[in-house]
Parts: sequence; C-alpha cells; structure tokens
Amino acid sequence: MKQFDVIIKPLLTEKSYADIANKKYTFVVRKDANKIEIKQAVESIFGVKVKSVNTTNVRGKLKRQGKTQGFTSDYKKAIVQLTSDSKAIEFFESLQ
Repeated sequence: MKQFDVIIKPLLTEKSYADIANKKYTFVVRKDANKIEIKQAVESIFGVKVKSVNTTNVRGKLKRQGKTQGFTSDYKKAIVQLTSDSKAIEFFESLQ
C-alpha cells in the first residue's frame, strides 16, 4: 500500500480546528490501515515528525428522508500528534 492510499482526506470539524494549535491533525484513513502505516504516510507526504497516532472506527449515522432511511458510511479516523520541534503542516495553517 502506498502512502497516498492510506490518507483519504483531512477531517475538518470544530474540535479538529481547536487541536491545530497543539499540532494535532485529524484525517480520514483507510479502514485496514494501522498506526505504523499512518505514521509513515504522514511523515513522507508532509515532511514532519510524528509523535503519536490515535485511531478510532466511526460508525455511520442513521439518516432519514421521509419514510426512507439508511446509514452513512463507516470510516476510520486518525488523530496525529506531531513532535514539538516539528514544523506545522502548511495546509492546516492556512485554515486557522
């Protein structure tokens, strides 16, 4: 699996915006990716040093429209903490 296949997209929520100041970044990743693969992917793509990676599997929510109902897709979320001497990720700095 290549590094660009591991990270699907950044996850931008109110909580993730607050963590940018502490060098914590949130990404949606592949369901079968482990913490080591996520760490290597972030380090190679963005050129930073990763301190730790926390992952969680997020269940899809129930959505209804009229009498029809279904679930949104399940996904895996990774919260990446950078080291204190590492540079920040430029993509997220422009959002802050």
